[in-house]
Amino acid sequence: MTPFSIPSPSEGVWHLGPLPLRAYALCIIAGIVVAVWLGERRWVARGGRAGDVTEVATWMVPFGIIGGRIYHVITSPEAYFGDGGHPLHALYIWKGGLGIWGAIALGGVGAWLGCRRRGIPLPAFADALAPGIVLAQAIGRLGNYFNQELFGKATDVPWALVIDPAHRPQGSLGQSTYHPTFLYELIWDVGVAALVIWADRRFRLGHGRAFALYVAAYTVGRGWIEALRVDPAHSFLGLRLNDWTSLLVFIGAVVYFVVSARLRPGRETPEELEALRRDQAPDDTDDIDDASSDDTASDDNPPARPIEDEVR
Repeated sequence: MTPFSIPSPSEGVWHLGPLPLRAYALCIIAGIVVAVWLGERRWVARGGRAGDVTEVATWMVPFGIIGGRIYHVITSPEAYFGDGGHPLHALYIWKGGLGIWGAIALGGVGAWLGCRRRGIPLPAFADALAPGIVLAQAIGRLGNYFNQELFGKATDVPWALVIDPAHRPQGSLGQSTYHPTFLYELIWDVGVAALVIWADRRFRLGHGRAFALYVAAYTVGRGWIEALRVDPAHSFLGLRLNDWTSLLVFIGAVVYFVVSARLRPGRETPEELEALRRDQAPDDTDDIDDASSDDTASDDNPPARPIEDEVR
């Protein structure tokens, strides 16, 4: 153990009477709150309506959690369906195990459904949400810290993380300190959020490019952090599955960014966002307006003549 090592929490669950309060779940909830709060501010600043982000989040968050769990179970099936595995434990989300790629993929489906209901263009909405999403990821990594999971290789660097014996990998031979990959990713995620906010202001990114920048920047960090981790993972050609996923997603994000910049430069204006909303969203107020205009144009209430008619 190094003199300045980071101690692991003594526990990750507290009990309020019969109710268990799990640090992992609290971190996920806190991340969601931050993402919605920041996303709402950015969306309104771009010309969107207040309340849009909260409404869409009711679709996006459940889809994202389910998608993250499905990705984790598919890529780590041994713990649930292998020898000695417990299939029912695949439902135990509170014990950790959410894959960011599944969360983004299925969360995007939920966001698309929510945006469609409100007549919101998904690329512009994703741009507003991008920094909040990566900050939510940073906060979520604290849950891994409390669970003493997903840490890196053994190390004696001054900032090494102390792992309790029950959580150490087999064959650790008394090694107690490991790379705090949760902290590396937390710091990287905060930097990505700052990068996206700066670039969005400086270059007025639009049409999904702020989101693509977030994805590309995040995958770069995830690639080298993933290489430090020692938790079991499937590998292909010497690389962990998440490294391959990061590489493919990075390429896709960069291609999208370049093509989008050429085809649709600039950013959506508030007027364009409102026009899209009117064109796409079912709006009951249109019927009200039509009805009121019909009443106004009735025999008892003839429409007012233009001023020039009065002059004539």
